[in-house]
Amino acid sequence: METITAKTPWAPFMVDVPMHLNYFEGSMFDAVQRIAEQYPNNVAFDFMGRSTTYRQMIREIERCAKALKTIGVREGDKVTIAMPNCPQAIYMFYAVNLVGGIANMIHPLSAEKEIEFYLNESESVTAITLDQFYHKFESIRENTKVVNIIIASVKDALSRPVRAGYMLTEGRKIKKIPKEAPVIRWKEFMRLADHCFYNYKVKRQSEDPAVILYSGGTTGTTKGILLTNKNFNALGQQIIAANPIFRPGDKMLSAMPLFHGFGLGVCIHSMLSQGGRCILIPRFTPKSYAKDLVKYRCNFIAGVPTLYEALLRLPTMDKADLSCLKGVFSGGDSLSIELKKKLDKFLAEHGATIQVREGYGTTETVTACCLTPLSKAKEGSIGIPLPDVYMKIVEPGTDRELPYGEEGEILLAGPTVMKEYMKHPEETAQTLRHHADGLTWVYTGDLGIMDEEGFIFFRGRAKRMIISSGYNVYPAQIENILDAHEKVQMSCVIGVPDSYKMQKVKAFVKPAANVPANDETKQELLDYCRKHIAKYAMPYDIEFREELPKTLVGKVAYRVLEEEELQKLKAAETEG
Repeated sequence: METITAKTPWAPFMVDVPMHLNYFEGSMFDAVQRIAEQYPNNVAFDFMGRSTTYRQMIREIERCAKALKTIGVREGDKVTIAMPNCPQAIYMFYAVNLVGGIANMIHPLSAEKEIEFYLNESESVTAITLDQFYHKFESIRENTKVVNIIIASVKDALSRPVRAGYMLTEGRKIKKIPKEAPVIRWKEFMRLADHCFYNYKVKRQSEDPAVILYSGGTTGTTKGILLTNKNFNALGQQIIAANPIFRPGDKMLSAMPLFHGFGLGVCIHSMLSQGGRCILIPRFTPKSYAKDLVKYRCNFIAGVPTLYEALLRLPTMDKADLSCLKGVFSGGDSLSIELKKKLDKFLAEHGATIQVREGYGTTETVTACCLTPLSKAKEGSIGIPLPDVYMKIVEPGTDRELPYGEEGEILLAGPTVMKEYMKHPEETAQTLRHHADGLTWVYTGDLGIMDEEGFIFFRGRAKRMIISSGYNVYPAQIENILDAHEKVQMSCVIGVPDSYKMQKVKAFVKPAANVPANDETKQELLDYCRKHIAKYAMPYDIEFREELPKTLVGKVAYRVLEEEELQKLKAAETEG
């Protein structure tokens, strides 16, 4: 059977979409600088009412790069960026690239032990975070090889009037950092650029490693995914090629976070490397999202289904004019047919001439590989491969391709495929496999079907995973943490359906011998979890059981617990 390639599916559905793209061969910084030379006075991004042009952005990136060189960051060094979507994060991301370093992107809300793991796994020499997260970094710093911690503050990126308001509200909640703390504050850091005059730019090739993102892969064990300059630059070109309605200067509402492939790849780099304008949202709330969408008259928005679910409920959107929208993209989780219908109706009622377009991707390929074309959608489909992306459906774990309409494992190949799982050669070999066609294929562990027109239909995850508010949560990781506690004999973690988050995390625990199953024990376990588990993955409840259900082979039957919770929800709805 012929492998479905970009050449086959895009031709009938898109106008002016090249079948093959000529990819930019420089670094990520080079790609952005090239655009800045074309559109120096265009706005690159807006942050809380303040606009920054491409010329200004490049100047700040270069200052940041000089400062990094001054503190000793060299080619190949890893720099951890634990930041929300804000100007300092953008400058640091591209500055690390400019000095030849590798940006290690992590969630700023990660628990202390997770941060320690990320710093050690990447062997980071420098880290940057916000003032409000300083204390977490300081408490684990001595267990890492980090030499310098740079502390930024949201207030430093604000205009004077907005800053005053921020300090009276959000700023007051931030715990003070001691004056003698062993950190470099952002303004002080940027002044270090004055001590660097030459040789701070390192020439990097497209195939050089540039970014580390984290994922559980197919096993649920956290691993660093090493991605190259080409992976990100190719994605930017593919996204724009699949959206010929895009024009330089078009505005993207950038609410998806920087440490996530969707946020960094689609909402930030694809825009900045192609002349777009990012509206940076540092902390997502449905209210702030809706406000900026209307205020800036955004042309493109990208998000997870939970974001759109929240948007539909907001009274402030009742009379919103959304005729400015050219593209609404959904990814990160399956978009239900019901929610898509509701969202399409909502868009039409508010003046938009387009419908939501679902996509699909994995962190192993930065993010999106597949997107619904502009002119044709199929109910329940996640679309067709982006230009130069190859997809096929095989018998799980094999290279035997299946006929159209038959369910199997989704495989991906193309210019955005990762370099490797860092320090995990065996898992890299399992996930990246070379086939007789000469391509390297990513075994996604996801199940799907392909029809005769090349449309893909997602059917489920072969791997055990919970998706909560668009974040991947791996039950095995949380179970390992719980099982390590002396008061726990055995645990099981499941996802419980939730109208807003899609799923929320619940833990079932069989206490160790002579441990009381009471509120005091529960509180102790929850406090312990907060130290080791990121906020978004925290169990909302722990339920004690004398015994956990088992399968015939003696494993904990998590599906039985899922079914029990589902029945409880149905019973509650019936009573309600």
